[in-house]
Amino acid sequence: MTDYPGLVRTLKNGGVDFIIVGGFAGVAHGSARQTNDLDVVYSRASDNIKRLVACIAPLRPFLRGAPKNLPFLWDEETIRAGLNFTLTTTLGDLDLLGEIAGGGSYVALLPHTLPLKLFALDCLFLDLETLIRVKRAAGRPRDFEAVAELEALLEERKGNQG
Repeated sequence: MTDYPGLVRTLKNGGVDFIIVGGFAGVAHGSARQTNDLDVVYSRASDNIKRLVACIAPLRPFLRGAPKNLPFLWDEETIRAGLNFTLTTTLGDLDLLGEIAGGGSYVALLPHTLPLKLFALDCLFLDLETLIRVKRAAGRPRDFEAVAELEALLEERKGNQG
């Protein structure tokens, strides 16, 4: 079970620059779909990577699905050498994404975000149109299923505006 408030607080208290994407962003827009992890796009700026490593390290991150005996060192060098990390932590599953298909990096996605309160914290979420675009670009069957619901939410929202 993922402790969403705990993960979000850890990132926010650590001063990490991130955008909530994926299933949890869909829920913020009204989706009824369940998600099992927290997906975030993080800034690849050097100081942000430093903060990310420091705040996640106490959660004993490990590569999700990797053999337990696989050596994994959570440090700045690992983050700089990689891009996207699907992690299991003591607070649950966390996907740290340096960039996403159909959307790009943190910097590229910033203009397509909206601020929302989550667990009494100010967070950035992908806007609904961009969330639909990136889910379509991901191309997985579960994403295509989510797109149908998200498009219905978008149409409903547009109908209520005009």
